[in-house]
Amino acid sequence: MSRLVQVFEQLAERGKKALVPYVVAGDPGPQHTVALMHALVDSGADIIELGVPFSDPMAEGPTIQLAHERALEHHVSLAQVLAMVAEFRQCDSNTPVVLMGYTNPVERMGYSEFAERARAAGVDGLLTVDMPPEEAEETSRLLKDAGMDNIFLLAPTSSDQRIAKVAALASGYLYCVSLKGVTGAGNLDIDSVRAQMQRIRAKSELPVTVGFGIKDGASAAAIAPLCEGVVVGSALVDRLAKWDSAKDTEQQIAEAVSLIADIRKAIDAVADV
Repeated sequence: MSRLVQVFEQLAERGKKALVPYVVAGDPGPQHTVALMHALVDSGADIIELGVPFSDPMAEGPTIQLAHERALEHHVSLAQVLAMVAEFRQCDSNTPVVLMGYTNPVERMGYSEFAERARAAGVDGLLTVDMPPEEAEETSRLLKDAGMDNIFLLAPTSSDQRIAKVAALASGYLYCVSLKGVTGAGNLDIDSVRAQMQRIRAKSELPVTVGFGIKDGASAAAIAPLCEGVVVGSALVDRLAKWDSAKDTEQQIAEAVSLIADIRKAIDAVADV
């Protein structure tokens, strides 16, 4: 049983929802990423989505685009991201880590080589933003053979036919994009998310996380009853953008991840009702 399956099953047994923070590997500096990952877990994260830096992150809003730029200033590569996961695994063998990014870095490494190296590092899944399901069958097979999950985004504009196609290939969980546009944009429309979730439920029994637009405890608590997990990206990355190398590292990490602790309390309170 994969770590992702275990986490969602254990949370369901306890009546809890997954908290899934997203950070870009190498932001605010590669020397801080592993410590940040551990701090996120200590603050209540169940799964970590680790962004792979890329020069053209087209699905991202300004906040996360700038995080990619900061990581690339440090020349953080996919190979280094895998090394970060391997270092994280030295102290944490339980928390699932999903790499989220774009096709180009994986394609450059080679899909077979990526699958093998990611497995060895302790990666649990891959979410490739710009890979359509029509082109993902071979990747899904390679990941499955390596014991990893292939995770897909579903947008508000996804047709029922596309949802069905994605559901047939996906494993681990599905990522439901809560609104039209890029990360960090707009306000949540709960009724729209509810309708979207009903369409997804009709095609798949996989756990579903919801992201884009979840900024604080209130927005997370509003979404949590509709899904199996909430994803927090831009709001967390925005805190890391204020990093000051002259200040204490541990204190700055603690200040950034306090958002995750607040959201953990908020969604647990909803789940306990």
